[in-house]
Amino acid sequence: MRTDSPQTIFRKDYTPPSYLVHTVELGFDLDPARTIVANRVTLSRNPASKSKDLVLHGEEIDLVALRMNGKTLAPGQYVLGSHTLTIPKAPAEVTLEIETLCAPELNTTLSGLYVSNGSFYTQCEAEGFRRITYFPDRPDVMAKYTVMLRADKQRYPVLLSNGNLLEQGDLDGGRHYAKWEDPFKKPSYLFALVAARLVCQEETYTLKSGREVLLQVWVEEGNLDKTDYAMQSLKNSIRWDEERFGLELDLDRFMIVAVGDFNMGAMENKGLNIFNTKFVLANPRVATDIDYAGIEAVVGHEYFHNWTGNRVTCRDWFQLSLKEGLTVFRDQEFSADMIGTASGRAVTRIDQVRTLRQAQFPEDAGPMAHPVRPDSFVEINNFYTVTVYEKGAEVVRMYQTLLGREGFRKGMDLYFQRHDEQAVQCDDFRAAMADANGRDLAQFERWYSQAGTPVVTASTRYDAAAQTYDITLSQRCPDTPGQTGKLPFHIPVAVGLLGADGKDMALALDGEVVGATTAVLELKEAEQTFRFTSVREQPVPSILRDFSAPVVLEYPYTDAELLHLFRYDSDAVNRWEAGQRLAMARLLKLTAAVAQGATLALDDTFIAAQRAVLVDETLDAAFRELALVLPSETIIAEQMEVVDPHAIHAARQFMRRTIARELAPELLAQYQANQTPGPYSPDAQSAGKRGLKNLALAYLLIDPGSAELKLAQRQFEQATNMTDRAAALSALIHSGEDVRASLQSFYDDFAGEALVVDKWFAMQGAAPNTDVAAVRKLMQHPAFTLKNPNRARSLLFSFCNANPSQFHAKDGSAYDFWAEHVIALDALNPQVAARLARSMDRWRRYAPALQDQMRAALERVARAAPLSNDVMEVVSKALAN
Repeated sequence: MRTDSPQTIFRKDYTPPSYLVHTVELGFDLDPARTIVANRVTLSRNPASKSKDLVLHGEEIDLVALRMNGKTLAPGQYVLGSHTLTIPKAPAEVTLEIETLCAPELNTTLSGLYVSNGSFYTQCEAEGFRRITYFPDRPDVMAKYTVMLRADKQRYPVLLSNGNLLEQGDLDGGRHYAKWEDPFKKPSYLFALVAARLVCQEETYTLKSGREVLLQVWVEEGNLDKTDYAMQSLKNSIRWDEERFGLELDLDRFMIVAVGDFNMGAMENKGLNIFNTKFVLANPRVATDIDYAGIEAVVGHEYFHNWTGNRVTCRDWFQLSLKEGLTVFRDQEFSADMIGTASGRAVTRIDQVRTLRQAQFPEDAGPMAHPVRPDSFVEINNFYTVTVYEKGAEVVRMYQTLLGREGFRKGMDLYFQRHDEQAVQCDDFRAAMADANGRDLAQFERWYSQAGTPVVTASTRYDAAAQTYDITLSQRCPDTPGQTGKLPFHIPVAVGLLGADGKDMALALDGEVVGATTAVLELKEAEQTFRFTSVREQPVPSILRDFSAPVVLEYPYTDAELLHLFRYDSDAVNRWEAGQRLAMARLLKLTAAVAQGATLALDDTFIAAQRAVLVDETLDAAFRELALVLPSETIIAEQMEVVDPHAIHAARQFMRRTIARELAPELLAQYQANQTPGPYSPDAQSAGKRGLKNLALAYLLIDPGSAELKLAQRQFEQATNMTDRAAALSALIHSGEDVRASLQSFYDDFAGEALVVDKWFAMQGAAPNTDVAAVRKLMQHPAFTLKNPNRARSLLFSFCNANPSQFHAKDGSAYDFWAEHVIALDALNPQVAARLARSMDRWRRYAPALQDQMRAALERVARAAPLSNDVMEVVSKALAN
């Protein structure tokens, strides 16, 4: 809960730890109501620190005993604060023995040691270890850990911790023990334990060096048939990291454990990754293509952390993107390489761009805007954001764009050579990239220190007589909270030129042959001009290919130029982008027309372009699906000075309805042509075909006749996989027809599958005909609970974040609902509550009537007491001028 006066922590105030920790010996006597933790830790004074005070962190634990160098300390020899234990003027060499008590069954925050479904789990990032024992709980304090676990053998037959198992055996009274040792130094946030009744799939895997390791995926009984894909993804991850970066698994075993109550996707604890079940459990009956892709990416992400995060970690939490941005980039490259085709790589890249525009660009333009390396925070949990993760990955990707894949690998090799088993900063990674390649990357630091999304404006000039083509690029970055007057970034802008025949031109930049059809222009000034020579005809520029930098591109493309790119561009990302620009221009006009009460119309040229892509069999089905998905209501809203969510929804629905009507024969033909008979496979080609087929079905169900309804109902009833069944149910829900029988049938079939029930709630929460009264009714369902983060997210987050026309109901009822449940969640789990609170941080961009109601809801939350630092920071920044 919130302290009396929440403190802002600043990066500039960093000081080294006063003491370094060498070894940690932990003993746990596990009991849900009363767990005893014995901690024996050896420390020495840090020569880099001027302080002689030994400061330990602790929260929600009771101190039972404290001994220093073999002597019990009296209360006057230490100071016990609300969140710290301080020993003033401690000796240079210290052995501390600390005994504490905690109650894991009462820990609803799911941070520290907690109980889920009768079993023990931990989550220590960012500051959960201090809820287990008193400790200098900061990432730059790294030590070797030995852990003894003791528990009732019948209730908790499986006892796991980091590293390698040293011994295990039985104790008196029906109890047993297991002793674990982690041979590598780690910070406390990477500590983990599990005590549970679990079963596992295990395999022996031979590394490239010939060494054999044990791989285990642990799940609750009844879920063993859902672990194959996670295991295969783990093996693929190990192989990929060996081949792409020369990095080998350094332990004798690697374990994944799935738990249903978890705040995040997963956690990279050294050798013992703890996962949300959502990113482990899958078989065709319960998991969609998107679920399978998510499992592959998250398993890869957490495994890759073994080096980028664990072996080399961050000095302080301001450097969080050092591990997260880098590891997101690595998992993105892994997923793209697993598909193994250029078109598949492009599809994954388009998904990444959509995420940036849907979530990160709005964050950059809101009150919670912060640099990739933040300068300050009140609650670190609030900075596990799309800026740190996804924009951080874009910053890493720009290194590869500037240096090439080989140069990037050289930089990675030097980074590990310099910093293995160290806690370092973002600047250390940048220095390794620069030094390994002999490049000056000093200006590139601004991507870490400046918040906001840069805007790149392009203009062009063709000189037919001289056969030159000039591209002038300028950059600016809007002011963000606490930052004005941004300096120019170092921006790689990838460019190609298309001729009238649609083919890429050979490029010569300033008279020098580029040697490829794409040139990377390095924009480093406020404005620069780049000249292409030997350009024999007026080209159409393809600017920012492969989305080479996380920027907004302004260029006055004509419809004819966009149609040319949409038809011909060899860069699939920009081909998709041309279609998005064509759609966005029309959506904004339609939105204005709705607001003015004018007649709505959609031109034949746009419909023809959509038709051409839909039926183009030379294109992958996955690309055609993405090309036909219109910009979301959230992305449309980002283009408006004053957001009218109801006009946006009406305009987008009109466009979808028109496309569905005009392309009905082609949509039906594609639905039939993209069936995937036979056993289910989550491979990219099959998933792409299902994606296009189900997009066609969604269009056909916008204004359905009896034939379309029968088509969807037949798919719903006969589907042999969750992708097709869920898609059919979603289409039926969005059709506006009475689907109560289908919803009940779906629920009855999957009532015992928690992750599928989450889908059931989420589909209803996001449906445009689900108002706040319907959400309140769904919350009365016996399967709903606020205590499980997945379940809370499935309904509340779907409604508040994915159903804007209903969330922004004109009577303000949904804002009252939001405030009520942010407060309720905050009492249970502040991290989840703070994420829900973010739904309202852009309130100032809405029409005055909605603004007033949103402000009132925010103020209601701000007045609530007690309120966590997590939520208080979000609402305070939202309300600040």
